[in-house]
Amino acid sequence: MLLLLTKTLSHYRPHQTINPNPRKPNLQICFTTNPNPQFTPLESTTTNDSSKPTNEMERGLEFETGGYFFRHESAIGRDLGVLAAHHYKKSKGSLRVLDAMCGCGIRSLRYLVQGEADFVLANDANEDCNGIILSNLARGERGEGLESGEKWVVSHSDANRVMRECYLKRDLFDLIDIDSFGSDSSFFRSAFDALKFDGLIYATSTDGYSSGGHRPHHSLASYGAYVRPMPFSNEVGLRMLIGGAVRDASVLGYHVSPLFSYYSYHGPIFRVMLQVNRGKLPESKHYAFISYCKLCGNSQAFSWGKLGKMSCPCSNGEVSQSLVVSGPMWTGPLHNTTYVTEMLSLAEQWGWAGQGKSPGTDTDLKKLLELMIDESDPHLQFGYIKLDEVASRAKINSPPLKDMMSILHKEGYAASRSHICNNALKTNCPMAVIIELAKDFQRR
Repeated sequence: MLLLLTKTLSHYRPHQTINPNPRKPNLQICFTTNPNPQFTPLESTTTNDSSKPTNEMERGLEFETGGYFFRHESAIGRDLGVLAAHHYKKSKGSLRVLDAMCGCGIRSLRYLVQGEADFVLANDANEDCNGIILSNLARGERGEGLESGEKWVVSHSDANRVMRECYLKRDLFDLIDIDSFGSDSSFFRSAFDALKFDGLIYATSTDGYSSGGHRPHHSLASYGAYVRPMPFSNEVGLRMLIGGAVRDASVLGYHVSPLFSYYSYHGPIFRVMLQVNRGKLPESKHYAFISYCKLCGNSQAFSWGKLGKMSCPCSNGEVSQSLVVSGPMWTGPLHNTTYVTEMLSLAEQWGWAGQGKSPGTDTDLKKLLELMIDESDPHLQFGYIKLDEVASRAKINSPPLKDMMSILHKEGYAASRSHICNNALKTNCPMAVIIELAKDFQRR
């Protein structure tokens, strides 16, 4: 591997590595800081159709993609990450970020400038991205007057390896962003080791096929959850991801809790911001099996001790043959009310909220955060109920969502919209009761 170094921090000086497999060559990690203006890395001088500069703008920051993979639609996920990071910085006084799969470097740039990170390690296994990442991070320095070589470092290595290297050097981080592809959960344990206590992990899955229950053995291998098809599969994807983190954290003696969870149909993308602390999760709390009754549409949670004895209210206590069971996975709240409320307040201060759809996306950030706050009600059950399913079971026209929520609130039930599905609601009201309430509304 060609080292593209101009100024290298002594703390991150590449060192000799031990090759555990003689059949495979050693991989060397390349660390690069802000380049000397008089020196141009060789690889950045190579021009082809995929590396031509492509100027973009996101939340007031200009950057280049260099023809590498980039989604405008993912800007909301980056917004959420920056808001959470800045809130952490304000509450803790410092912020060190590891962007483990930084791509063209836009996330790293935003953490540096908007998150006000004290330090960012921008890593991507693709060394061809080097010139673009350096160029983008240098823009942040020019815009904010940051001193060269003190705020950021660029590396090129496997994400797991760079996190293990940081752990071995006790160079720990406050926030680790892992924007991985598919359902690769192998990063969790490396991230836990490289993270400070009370730190944040921003984890990703793009495996909508497994969350839909179409590859149960794959989801079992990745997240320890045997997932079968359910009407609220996109929420299952978030709970599956959180549950996998909970499982791996408990092995190391850590406690994991979600600060927010976000689903986007572009991809699809499942993103969760997790806070990690000492101490294992209390036994059986928010980590269980969830069921869906194909006969009546009711959903429940079951502990390990109830396996083999599961029943639905529609079966009068008898073991139900109509139940579809998935798990174990996270069954608790998807969001932390206080944290998301602070994120919304910050978004309003920055002028990111109340402006309609966010630039480059079809999502209103303020409405999204307000929905997350509503969804964080601890009385709400996991999953969501589509009003089309209610209408089908009740044999009526689909009732208006606003009216059904008002009726449920008057009946004393908790209810909110779902940020995942437009024509669906989250509630602790059983399906059978919802059907009767919908029928009564139709007869008015």
